Amino acid sequence: MAVQIFRAEAIHVDKIASLFDAYRGFYGQPSNLAQSRDFIAERLALDESAIFFAEDANGKALGFVQLYPTFSSIDAYRTWLLSDLFTAPEARGRGVGRSLMNAARAFAVSTGAKGLVLETATDNLGAQRLYESLGYVRDSGYYTYCLDLKQG
Repeated sequence: MAVQIFRAEAIHVDKIASLFDAYRGFYGQPSNLAQSRDFIAERLALDESAIFFAEDANGKALGFVQLYPTFSSIDAYRTWLLSDLFTAPEARGRGVGRSLMNAARAFAVSTGAKGLVLETATDNLGAQRLYESLGYVRDSGYYTYCLDLKQG
């Protein structure tokens, strides 16, 4: 499968929105394409994230990765939070996720970042295998805490 990776711009919002909606569904959120589209459009318009997407030779979007900038005070460097990685079910097992992860890495290097950090569900074993095969190491030195400010 010939796949090309592109950095998303405003003209790509509709291609990415449906993938983003499916990604949210993967994590148990109800489908809401309008909300997904608005969220992606706003991130791109405000230059708050870097999004890369994979496309086949026919122009069909196969997956995306979204990165948010963050900084490490301890290291005194920029770090990128690899927040979202999603590959359409029909494209899985064909190297799309790996290509997107490699694009994210190349982008982080090009910005002078110290590294990439990510989180994944404890039961997302396929993603964990991919990350580890690319050299990511599970952090055993820190716990992640969350404070939900939008409790429903």
